[in-house]
Amino acid sequence: MYYLDMPSAEDIGDLNLVRADACISIYLPTTPVSRDIEKSRINLGNLVKKAVAQLEAAGLDKKRIVSLQEQFADLLDDDEFWNHQANSLAILATPESLRTYRLANKLTEIVEVSDRFHLKPLLRAITFPHAAHVLALSENAVRLIEVSADLPAREISVQNMPSDAATAGGKPTNKDYSGTGHRHGAQGQSFYLARYVRMIDAALRPALKGTDLPLILATTKPLEALFRSLSVIPALPNIITGNPDRLTEADLASAARPVLDAHYAEQIKDFHRLYEERTGQQRTTTDITDAARLATFGGIDRLLVDIDGVVDGTVDAETGAVSFASEGNAVNYGIVDEITGRALRSGAKVMAVRKADIPGGQDLAVISRYPI
Repeated sequence: MYYLDMPSAEDIGDLNLVRADACISIYLPTTPVSRDIEKSRINLGNLVKKAVAQLEAAGLDKKRIVSLQEQFADLLDDDEFWNHQANSLAILATPESLRTYRLANKLTEIVEVSDRFHLKPLLRAITFPHAAHVLALSENAVRLIEVSADLPAREISVQNMPSDAATAGGKPTNKDYSGTGHRHGAQGQSFYLARYVRMIDAALRPALKGTDLPLILATTKPLEALFRSLSVIPALPNIITGNPDRLTEADLASAARPVLDAHYAEQIKDFHRLYEERTGQQRTTTDITDAARLATFGGIDRLLVDIDGVVDGTVDAETGAVSFASEGNAVNYGIVDEITGRALRSGAKVMAVRKADIPGGQDLAVISRYPI
């Protein structure tokens, strides 16, 4: 079984505000198979040693280092914690606190030491999570399935969800509201299916409230058209076509992946289209120094960042001025990471992508809220 505690974009923005004389950020692959977790525990111990070596080289007070070591020792000794893991583990520690996030996606090991946390891998975990809700809809049944990248798909119980169209809407020969007769044929069919879809919409609204997962329809074309015309719940334009009644949860999860891939590709295309349009208005840049100033003063509307690269240095808290460094140490940090945190806190839409998806193959690309 997988155990997850994913942060939100808002959480990441708040974490970017944390400052301490020692902030250790560790990311490492793990496994939900308890009998195989010992390798991850050993790996964490080695990564902690690397972090401590950097802090000692920077001259951090020994009592502060001991405090960090004690927290990590407690975590390493916690058998209950290690028996409940997913595919990756993020650990963010200061001498006063230690936070952990169990992640579904698979991250490579990273250890960063600075006066703030390294958060871009967390953003990677939530940008394109390959997670969605699938509404498997037919006249005979309706199911809401939750799909994620690495977890088994599961059906979600939805209160007041109708079981089928006939039960929800009555037979197509039900008397109409005017009392003048009965609905027959295509008219009756349309009437009871519309009632069925409206009941589904009413049941789904509270169930999906507050979620940012996209909704994918698995249904026939006629029911798709009816759902889109009657429901206020937005669904992705691409669907899983055909009658879904014989599709298992695993089948629906497999069919959802290309729909999600198309959705994510379209989001990147949308950024590029808008980037090209805004370039003519002097509202774009791939320059890190420009991006840092914009992020500091809330000027970023949309931001693409490279999920793999790290540009070491510092960003002035007041002016946004950038000082680049030749390599990472316990004093500097990832500049793009810092820009990302400031952009998130000002309400920017941020996506962590591959470098090839960024205009010009740069470390970042910005669409600003005003001319630069």
